[in-house]
Amino acid sequence: QVQLVESGGGLVQAGGSLRLSCVASGSIARINSMGWYRQAPGKQRELVASIIDDGGSTKYADSVKGRFTISRDNAKTMMSLQMSSLKPEDTAVYYCNIVAGRWLVAYWGQGTQVTVSS
Repeated sequence: QVQLVESGGGLVQAGGSLRLSCVASGSIARINSMGWYRQAPGKQRELVASIIDDGGSTKYADSVKGRFTISRDNAKTMMSLQMSSLKPEDTAVYYCNIVAGRWLVAYWGQGTQVTVSS
């Protein structure tokens, strides 16, 4: 059974940094993409950053470009999100996500809270 477990969330002041990590366990074959999403109260879940498995190309939401960096290990069992210059509007629950398999099944972590105070 596939499990994704996030860590690294917390409370930080505006302008600060946090690093989120996600560890994947279980058998995950044919990974299509790995990424981070976030959901703020009253808002829809949105893509923050992703790595596509066609060569490692990355994609970022416009709101985080230049501030956030996504990375993963070569074994594709761990990914991270380095967040810098954090803003109050970055406050949300952050979820890691893996899309894999022939049918592009999406796996989700339980989420980790990030709160940025002004």
